[in-house]
Amino acid sequence: TNTRTAPVSKPGSTSQISSTSAASKPTTTTSTSKPATTSTKPASSTSTKPMVATGPVKWQWPATGRVIQKFSASAVGQTGIAIDGNDGDPVRAAADGVVVYRGDGLTGYGNLLIIKHSERWLSAYAHNKAMLVKEGQAVKGGQQVASMGATGTFRTQLHFEVRRDGSPIDPMTVLPGR
Repeated sequence: TNTRTAPVSKPGSTSQISSTSAASKPTTTTSTSKPATTSTKPASSTSTKPMVATGPVKWQWPATGRVIQKFSASAVGQTGIAIDGNDGDPVRAAADGVVVYRGDGLTGYGNLLIIKHSERWLSAYAHNKAMLVKEGQAVKGGQQVASMGATGTFRTQLHFEVRRDGSPIDPMTVLPGR
């Protein structure tokens, strides 16, 4: 944790600004009981980035279709689940988070979105027809982030992955029953 002391408007009073990572919004704690005044200076670039959650992630289904391919830790290309759907069906964020990747640079995924939900959790949404959010944008669970398509694959589907500490896990273990 990086900690620095910054002066506030009252003489003799200081604040501690803690930053745990570049993606985290700094928090301020005042060392005296006198309230600090709000600065009219622009915020630094690290304080304008959306924060990711620090508590548990509340998961929900990213699409309404049926699961047509299950997760396999050993099979190539099955590090997630495939959800059936129609061209243009909504793809929704599976939990609150921040979009950390939007593009088509990973072979086999087509138009891909990756959302960071916490320091430990990411979710990936592949084969999108259209991507409706930008990198760095905060999203809410259930918010439409894309429309289903067939980019990088042979049929309209959503390939959905969940990663914990960078490793893929079976999304069915965190998604609610239906």
